[in-house]
Amino acid sequence: MGLTGGIGAGKSAVAQRLVQRGAILIDSDVLAREVVAAGTDGQAEVVAAFGQEILGADGELDRPALGAKIFGDPAARRHLETIIHPRVRAGAAEMLSSAAPDAIVVNDVPLLVETGIAATFHLVIVVEADTDRRIRRLVETRGMTEEQATARIAAQADDAVRRAAADVVITNNTGFDELDARIEDLWTTRLLPYEENVRLKRHAPHERALHVVPSDPTWPEQAERVIARIRHALGGEAEVSHIGSTAVPGLPAKDLLDLMLAVPTLDDADKAAEALARAGLPQREGEWFDNARGVPGKTWPKRLHGNADPGRSVNLHVRVTGSPGWRFALLMRDHLRADTAARDGYAAAKERWAAQHSDVESYADAKEPWFDAEADAAQSWAEATGWQAAG
Repeated sequence: MGLTGGIGAGKSAVAQRLVQRGAILIDSDVLAREVVAAGTDGQAEVVAAFGQEILGADGELDRPALGAKIFGDPAARRHLETIIHPRVRAGAAEMLSSAAPDAIVVNDVPLLVETGIAATFHLVIVVEADTDRRIRRLVETRGMTEEQATARIAAQADDAVRRAAADVVITNNTGFDELDARIEDLWTTRLLPYEENVRLKRHAPHERALHVVPSDPTWPEQAERVIARIRHALGGEAEVSHIGSTAVPGLPAKDLLDLMLAVPTLDDADKAAEALARAGLPQREGEWFDNARGVPGKTWPKRLHGNADPGRSVNLHVRVTGSPGWRFALLMRDHLRADTAARDGYAAAKERWAAQHSDVESYADAKEPWFDAEADAAQSWAEATGWQAAG
């Protein structure tokens, strides 16, 4: 897991509570100090870049002196980061490689969002607190002035940017009792089963009871986080798309993200399965087929993966580029995005089907005639508009 939060938000308190429950902590702040300690090549490179005056009498870095050199100077700060960050990543990788197979590892990374590494973790936790409370904590516990605390907060990513990278947001505005309760619930209901599912290469079970919920404007953002992890696992050029009802703004849906990975052949799909499983998206058992919607052959094989995270249901459809299922998934999504009447008609139909069916299977069966009609309507729209398939 990646753990981050703005200065003064209280992520160290969250980290301590996770460690108390058995997590292994990789603290980037600690590593950042170790890699520039006296006698290290990291310190030698920092001194060469910023001058002997940043060394204290004890041979360690004079951090206030170094901070004065980089604060307000983005180029100097970036140069310091190029010295420290690769060494911190190497130290974290060494600690990770020595962890037990069933370990839950918490990477405390203050600049996780700023350095763009969210996709390297199975889960990202962001701790946040009101700005006034953060300033008060920095004044009381770190001896900063209010002006210094305000400037440090302003120099970091804002809450909205961090929240966009977060799978879990922990608001730390109240007392430790409430924080303890939140961490206990997170640990028992999400982190422990998530770790076991990843280790055993199994997806979290989907809810069999039917729950169609109003459109959530954060669904695309949630999908992008999972897509980023898939691309990190497979390489940055992997063609992954957000499809299905959660990809259509304003459309109610089951709270399950449908994603699609396009591959040249099903052999390529099978070759990707192990990397996807390590990333927390193991292949689901069984044989899976798309309805070809009138294309000769009736069905078209695919692979299906699920999410090991019990807190975020995902179906990852792995389809051959150009196959009927690949094309229809993109066409239906784009048609419903463009045609509000078609979208509203589908929404009304979903409401009727949900009233008639209490389980996911019968609900899915009830939708099949609509899909046949949508295939014809969407094809007519594609011909009229010159639509071309694109993820």
